[in-house]
Amino acid sequence: MKFNFLKSIALLGITGLSVISCQNDDEGDKTNKDIDFTTKSKVPAFVYAQPGFENLQISTLISTTDVLPESPSFIYAGQPDGAGFMKNPNGEGYVMITNHEIIQSVSRVYFDKTLKPVKGDYIVDAVGGQTRLCSATLATPEIHGFGPIFLTAGESGQESMVHGINPLAPATDKNRKDRVLPALGKASMENAVPLTKEAYPGKSVIIMGEDQSYAASHASAGQVIMYVSTVGDLNNGKLYALKRNDNVQVETTMTVGNSFDVSFVEIPNAKNITGAEINTTVNDLKAIRFSRVEDVDYRKGSAKNNREVYFTATGQSSNGTTPVEGYTMWGRVYKLVLDEKDPLKGKLELVVEGDSTPGTGVINPDNLCVTDNYVYIQEDGDSYYANAKHDSYIWQYNIASKTNKPWLTMNHKRTDAAWNTLYNQSGEMRFGSWEYGAMEDISDVIGVPNTFTLNIHPHTWQNDTFKNADGSGVTTSKEGGQTVIIRNVQR
Repeated sequence: MKFNFLKSIALLGITGLSVISCQNDDEGDKTNKDIDFTTKSKVPAFVYAQPGFENLQISTLISTTDVLPESPSFIYAGQPDGAGFMKNPNGEGYVMITNHEIIQSVSRVYFDKTLKPVKGDYIVDAVGGQTRLCSATLATPEIHGFGPIFLTAGESGQESMVHGINPLAPATDKNRKDRVLPALGKASMENAVPLTKEAYPGKSVIIMGEDQSYAASHASAGQVIMYVSTVGDLNNGKLYALKRNDNVQVETTMTVGNSFDVSFVEIPNAKNITGAEINTTVNDLKAIRFSRVEDVDYRKGSAKNNREVYFTATGQSSNGTTPVEGYTMWGRVYKLVLDEKDPLKGKLELVVEGDSTPGTGVINPDNLCVTDNYVYIQEDGDSYYANAKHDSYIWQYNIASKTNKPWLTMNHKRTDAAWNTLYNQSGEMRFGSWEYGAMEDISDVIGVPNTFTLNIHPHTWQNDTFKNADGSGVTTSKEGGQTVIIRNVQR
C-alpha cells in the first residue's frame, strides 16, 4: 500500500501530538486554564494511588456507559489499550485514537477545549482490524520525522501484521483490510515503536515486540524485532531480530547486574515470507527467546536517551504455577542501549524481574511508559496466577537509583455489594482480574504539565448493551472499559 495521505496530512501543519510512548514535553511557565479536570463520567475511577504517591490527582475521562452529545449511539468499547492523543486540526479541542483489543477495533473520540468528550466513531472495525490490536504508537513528523500515522500491531498468531492507520481517516474506511505493512514483518506483535528522528538522523528505526510463548510449534518464542529504513519508508526497509553475540538464546541466563553484547541480525526477504517462515528463520539466527515481549518504549529527552529502549517479557507457565524451563514466569523488564552510530549494535541488561519475588513483587509486566527519569511498569494481572498476592499494580522504576516502587493499584472494592453489582457481574474475586492498557503523557498537547492518560481493562464489568460497539457484528465481547487522567506524575 502507498501512504500518499501522509504527505497531504503533513501539509495541514498539525502540531501538538502525543503518542503512546510518553513523548518529550516543554512545560514552560504556562498552564492551559481552559482544561476542566472535573470527572466527566458517572463511573468512578477504577484506580487509586499507592502509599507515598498521595499527591496524584485522578479523574475519569471516559467510560463505556458515557453518552456523548454529538454521537449518542457511540460506545467506547472494552479493553482500551494502545492510544495516541493530538490537538484537533479541524477545530478547537483534541482527538484521542484508541485500540480496543478484544473487539479488534480502533476508536476516535473528540474532546472540546475543556477536555469534555463530545463525539466518537470507529476508524477501524473488527473486519478491518482482523486481529487483536494491543499497544500502538502515533508517529508524527515533529517527533519521528514522518506521519501522522497510527501504528497498531496485530496480536492473533504468527501471521499477524502491523497496521498503518491515518488518524483522520473517514469512518467509512473502518473495514479496509489493505492498511497492513508487510515490510514490518509477520508475528503476534504487541507494539511497533519508532524511535525519534534525533536518535538516528535520516533513518526510521522501529522496534517491535512479539507476544509469543514457547511451544513446540513456535520454538523461537517471543522476539525483539527491528525495522530500519530511510525516514518514513514503511515498505522498503529491512527487518532484524535481536540476538546475543555469544549465541545464547535462553533468557533466564541473564540476571540483574550483568550486561550482554547484542546485535540485530537481518531476516532475509522478510516482507515476502510468512510468519511461520520468519519464526523458523529467527531461531536459526540464534535470536534470544523471550517469554512474550508485550511492550516497548524508549527513554525521553536527548538523542542519547532516545537510544535507551525498555521492553517487557510478560512471562508464561505450563499450568499457572510452574515455570517453563528457560523462560520467565512472573515477568521481566529489560534495558537495551543502542550504539550511537549503528542501531544494529547494543548492550542488553535485565533491570526488573518478578521470579525472585513470586506473587509479591512484579507480576507479569505488560505495558510500559518511559519518561526522562522513570519507567512506569503496568502489570497484566489477568493471567490469574494462583499465587498472586496483590491486584495489578503500576510500578515506578527510578532509572537513576534502580529502585522500584508500587505506584498505582486497582480499585476493586470486593466487599462492597453495590459496587460488585455494578462492576463485577462475573463475580470474580481473585487478585489481578483487571489489567491496564496504555499510559500516555499528554502534557504538551493540553498545556498542563505532568498530566497522563491511563487506559483500564475492568474485565469483570460486563453488560449486553456493550456488545457490537464498532458496528461490525463480528465480535461478541460485552466488557466495559475506562480511561482516566492522572496529574502530578513524576517524569
